[in-house]
Amino acid sequence: MLTFTPVTPENGHILRTYYESCPYRLCEYAVGTKLMWSGYLNPSFAEAAGCLIVRNEIEGEVMFDLPVPSPEGDVDAALAAIESYCTAVGLRPVISVVPQEETALLCSRYARVVITSKRMWKDYLYRAEDLANFAGRRYSGQRNHINKFRKEHPDARFVELTGADGSRLEAFWQAYEGEFQKDSFNARRELRYARETFRLLDTGWFRAGALEEDGRLLAVCLAEKSGDTLIIHIEKALYSAPGAYPALVQAFAGRFAADCVWINREDDARDKGLRTSKLQYLPAELGSKVHFAVGSELDDLDAVPRLETERLVLDGFTEADKGAYNALCLDDARNRWWGYDYRQDLHGELTEDYFLNVVREDFAKRMAVNFAVRLEGQLIGEAVLYNLDWRGGAELGCRIAPACAGHGYGTEAFAAAAEWALYRLGIDRVVAKCYKENAASYKMLASCMRRNGEDETFYYFIKTV
Repeated sequence: MLTFTPVTPENGHILRTYYESCPYRLCEYAVGTKLMWSGYLNPSFAEAAGCLIVRNEIEGEVMFDLPVPSPEGDVDAALAAIESYCTAVGLRPVISVVPQEETALLCSRYARVVITSKRMWKDYLYRAEDLANFAGRRYSGQRNHINKFRKEHPDARFVELTGADGSRLEAFWQAYEGEFQKDSFNARRELRYARETFRLLDTGWFRAGALEEDGRLLAVCLAEKSGDTLIIHIEKALYSAPGAYPALVQAFAGRFAADCVWINREDDARDKGLRTSKLQYLPAELGSKVHFAVGSELDDLDAVPRLETERLVLDGFTEADKGAYNALCLDDARNRWWGYDYRQDLHGELTEDYFLNVVREDFAKRMAVNFAVRLEGQLIGEAVLYNLDWRGGAELGCRIAPACAGHGYGTEAFAAAAEWALYRLGIDRVVAKCYKENAASYKMLASCMRRNGEDETFYYFIKTV
């Protein structure tokens, strides 16, 4: 299973090895974004199948960036790793900030998915040559503002910034805060994050520059190259220097974007002024960010259905089943073949209601369906459809109480649950496994499924429509 590590300045170089060749063009695919907004994104990362996998937790909701491949990376395998992780920890996969160009991959992958793409999420993408030159009538406004700036600040020049410029940057931030005109929480937070991010210049991950006049900084900019895109993380200019913004934009693009096709000036944070300004620079396009919330066939269920076989009834668990179900779940000798020890996930005290509560919670989240297997009204076992793969498949397991073993009840219940899953619930495939030493389970599975491989521990089976 994937193991995630929080993103920090100390391990940001690992992310950079993926982002420096990333083709996605969106601002989220940059180590500067992850670090600058770490208090909001709570990002962590893992590596799998030659890909970078980033897990964000935003206001309590877990979501994943689209995996970023290395030259040998396998995005399909990385997505499968995300799906397995989500199943193991009881989450639904949410793949977010997916570039518009990559959406076909996920649309074909998931049959049950809610897709969202909001205007306020979109990044402003400009041709690098347009911002470097401001050529033609359409950019006459920008040129006029630059001319005004040059007239009032004839000695201003563009300079590159490094970690050695800390004292000059600190003086700029103090001057900028003295002129700052926005009092909203988001604006103040962004300003604080910007100051902190400039302290990372010594990492070598960023391109930074400023307009300087007589040793004083009038405007600053920090960016990061991701594939063929220069992502502008920070642009700030003193309000007392009219025209500094377009002068900075042009100078920065001319100095740092020669090896880029695109410049991404990020989204507008739903700020009217920012939106107006970014549109005035005539973006070539708006970079869409598509949010995929993946579902499953279990979402169609209102309740655990009732299934009937020749001798058995399969339906939902009730309070009356508590004693028999606790005995089934606590039978360590029998459950050796079940392949799961409840102690692995037990938090706190094992209460009388613990096992039934787990069943109810799993169904409430539509992560599993637990059928009570009944003989003449009495609980004798359970059949569980679980381990969703989020692409039309699920695992099925069945266990019968020792007193009722040896009469074919397990085979009867398992076959009924598998038929229901395939032909009434509508999933594509049911898989199962058994320990190699468990001859009874092997016989049960082989009677209604097809062998589909083995390893040192298990035989694997599959049943499809």
